Amino acid sequence: MREYLLILFVAAAVTYLLTPVALRVAVRWGAMTEVRDRDVHAIPTPRLGGVAMLAGFAAALLVAAHLPFLGQVFHDSDDGVALLTGATLICLLGIADDKWQLDAVTKLAGQVLAAGVMVLLGVQMLYLPIGPGLLGGDSGGPPGAFVLGPAEGGVLTILIVVVTINAVNFVDGLDGLAAGIVAIAATAFFAFSYLLAVDQDLRRATTSSLVTAALIGVCLGFLPHNFSPARVFMGDSGSMLIGLLLASSTITLTGTLDPNQVTLDIAPAILPLVLPIAVLVVPFADLLLAVVRRTRAGRSPFAPDKQHLHHRLLEIGHSHGRAVLIMYLWSAVIAFGATAVAFLNRVALVVSLVAIVAAACLATVNIPRLRSRRR
Repeated sequence: MREYLLILFVAAAVTYLLTPVALRVAVRWGAMTEVRDRDVHAIPTPRLGGVAMLAGFAAALLVAAHLPFLGQVFHDSDDGVALLTGATLICLLGIADDKWQLDAVTKLAGQVLAAGVMVLLGVQMLYLPIGPGLLGGDSGGPPGAFVLGPAEGGVLTILIVVVTINAVNFVDGLDGLAAGIVAIAATAFFAFSYLLAVDQDLRRATTSSLVTAALIGVCLGFLPHNFSPARVFMGDSGSMLIGLLLASSTITLTGTLDPNQVTLDIAPAILPLVLPIAVLVVPFADLLLAVVRRTRAGRSPFAPDKQHLHHRLLEIGHSHGRAVLIMYLWSAVIAFGATAVAFLNRVALVVSLVAIVAAACLATVNIPRLRSRRR
């Protein structure tokens, strides 16, 4: 655990220190976010924060490769090279979009290319945690695994990466929102993967835990510069990068963990398939609603608007900072609630979740009403 904390600190420190450099480069290069009708910022703001985030992630991998415990990850596989290559490609694509505003088709092609390169270098789904035990067979044994061939695993991996990238990109609409939500999601997934390894006596030095620790650090290092009022935006170079890394962490755990190794009960085995959806349910829901909304209106699913979930929180009376905190709260409730399913007593879990969800609902709906009454 100490080495994971060191990796988190390295990623956070490098990202924090290099973000002002990225800010100055963005200003000189003209990579600025102008004020548009759908935006909530009042002045043009530099982006390219993703460059500093990529540097933080690369520094974390470099340090990890020289540590006695986490260095095993690099000795046993080429995951580190694959992840750094994919991260660099997606960040370069984001830099081009931050500067020249690429069209949606070009961005999608670039996302598929980055994911495809990672697949070619060895990062892909190998198993799905579904089998006879889940499909009506002997429920007393392990749930089993469905083995994916190279073609099926590659296509599924690319699909997961592209969908996660765009889900994170869609939710990046308020200062600090995307970085905070991804930090929460990565923390939940790190807790799950590490606790599962401890409970099941599995190997604790894994690519998934390493990536999530570095991702938490990258997001925390960037947040002081990005929380309202933001001095710099991560841009697509950052939002697509952290989306790719979050997807990669789920793939490296779900794809390489054989559910037949898990013996406690069905939840820890099936949860790697469900947790990626749970930890990103807020941006995924926002993405789905946006696609349905725009398609019904006869517009492109990629056409921007001002009806995202965070925009609606502003409309009902929340301040900018409070809307972000509300989104953090819901993300944490869902992500850590899903993680707790595998490890906590069911009765205590249900009671706790009901109480927390009720408090979250009150905070979401009643705070604007109380402010109106005071006024």
